[in-house]
Amino acid sequence: MRPSARLSPALNVVIQAVQKAGKRLLRDFGEVENLQVSMKGPGDFVSQADLRAEETLRTELSRARPGFAFLMEESGESGDRDWEWRWVVDPLDGTSNFLHGIPQWCVSVGIEKRTGENSAEVMAGVIYNPVNDELFWAEKGMGTFLNDRRLRVSGRRNLQEALFATGIPFANVPKRAEFSTTLARLMPQVAGIRRFGSAALDLAWLAAGRYDGYWELGLKPWDCAAGIIMVKEAGGYVTDPEGGDAWPSGNVVAGNPHLHPLLREAVVEGITRVASRAAQGG
Repeated sequence: MRPSARLSPALNVVIQAVQKAGKRLLRDFGEVENLQVSMKGPGDFVSQADLRAEETLRTELSRARPGFAFLMEESGESGDRDWEWRWVVDPLDGTSNFLHGIPQWCVSVGIEKRTGENSAEVMAGVIYNPVNDELFWAEKGMGTFLNDRRLRVSGRRNLQEALFATGIPFANVPKRAEFSTTLARLMPQVAGIRRFGSAALDLAWLAAGRYDGYWELGLKPWDCAAGIIMVKEAGGYVTDPEGGDAWPSGNVVAGNPHLHPLLREAVVEGITRVASRAAQGG
């Protein structure tokens, strides 16, 4: 299904670009055993598919908006240092899933506007899962959509009914202790906690009401740019654990209006307990 004609021109550009990149990724997904793969770090991979998708997105977005800068997962920052608008691009979020043949991965692009000397705001975002042909998109003040259907976060109020999503830190990634402590507190209280391996899709699914909350510490800007505005435009809350702005800190606690405060409380407690043990030398 094609999205509504209500889209702004810039968002239309992104949708066309992610669909083109997604089509190529879907072909690569069918031949994943033949891809050349290298490791960026423990549990962190990059493949030819990532690089090709990023180049497709760069080419398509640059052609349509040559004045926009870029922040991309594989190639970093480029463009005018005094940019007013910037694309924030993850060409393949969920690379490990992709390489293991698990159909939970996506293309994610946020549109960022500079709002001050040291501040910026994500104004729109697109997340596309080619396997399921699910196109999530949002624009500030316009709402969040799945293809052409308006989305709202869930209305659940009780932790016992809540399904949360998260990302599990791997290897020597920081915040493992904080994650484990938070998880231990939440697990006995909720209906379930899922780790599906794509932060962008986790946030999109939260916006769609499939999850009731999501938390993860230490995300990169391209992991969460598009997803943050989707949750907000779908009526949800997105903050850092202290209640401040989650963008661009990468410390994300998101949820529907009823459960966000309870989830944030659990994350803060996890962080505080770890800090207390460290201060005591434990």
